[in-house]
Amino acid sequence: MSSKGCGMRDAGYQISDIRYQISDIRYQISDLGWRLLVAGFWMLAVGARAQSSSYDVQVGLYIKAYSTIAVEEMNQYHVPASITLAQGIIESGAGQSRLAREANNHFGIKCHKDWAGKTFHQDDETRNECFRKYDHAEESFRDHSFFLTQRDRYKGLFRLQANNYRGWAEGLESAGYATNDQYAEMLIRTIENYQLYLYDRTGYIGETTIAANDPDFARYAWVAAFRASGYAGDGRRKYVNNKLECIVAKKSDNLATLSVLVDIPEKRLMKYNDLKYPGSLEAGQVVYLEPKRRRAAVKTHVADAKESLYEICQRYGIEMKMLLRRSGMAEGMNPFPGQVIPLR
Repeated sequence: MSSKGCGMRDAGYQISDIRYQISDIRYQISDLGWRLLVAGFWMLAVGARAQSSSYDVQVGLYIKAYSTIAVEEMNQYHVPASITLAQGIIESGAGQSRLAREANNHFGIKCHKDWAGKTFHQDDETRNECFRKYDHAEESFRDHSFFLTQRDRYKGLFRLQANNYRGWAEGLESAGYATNDQYAEMLIRTIENYQLYLYDRTGYIGETTIAANDPDFARYAWVAAFRASGYAGDGRRKYVNNKLECIVAKKSDNLATLSVLVDIPEKRLMKYNDLKYPGSLEAGQVVYLEPKRRRAAVKTHVADAKESLYEICQRYGIEMKMLLRRSGMAEGMNPFPGQVIPLR
């Protein structure tokens, strides 16, 4: 073969090799773009989760600060405490709005013709609208009760049962309390997400455990025997059991939100609570904030019907591996009703 033919063949190989390199560069660019896109979505998800958790903490602090006032207003003026709290949370952004911070106005009540008190102006539906201003937040709650009881358009609400928060929410929207056509849904969602309906119950003062008062937590009613010990950042009770600090999970909880709330990494919470999967929390479940112990404060436990070994180890604050060792049972097995489980 002539040297000319070999040269043409070599040139062809070089062109082919260049095309391959260009193709590989395009693939790398495409892969980098995909990785950047995935990273972007992940950062957005983390940011949204942190923002949601931060808001939950603020709402919890708001409930802790104003639930007693809301119950007092309910007892005197018959406005459900759940409605008062939900309206306050929504209208004031859980106490963080400018109107709440600078005018102590938690319910967005405007001046109207009959107002002779202090005023605060800010843009709303129109520019520079007049809102009522109070010296203290408590005055805003009392004026909210007056506002509802003294206006004809709200009279029908007071024929409803105090625990009918859905009827109240729909009635407030129908009466035009707010211009948002989703106002009733917003109120109901806020009440149910944060279990504000508990405050509508006769004699409820916010100190009893959720486990003792809510049917969703019936499986974990024994939490009522735990010793109360302060509050978490969102206003919920902390407890001590077997000399260990713990909290009770709500319907809206997951390990990510609890991790932010108690400032403990998710993996550590999973280890403390013998959890294998991040999504394995359920309403009423006890979540320990430190490593569980090797033995319980009592010697034995008599198993109830449908009670799992996991529920027993959480009830007494002991490690699952120690419970399995002492009971002679394998992981995944459940005790039969009446079985005596050694705990020490």
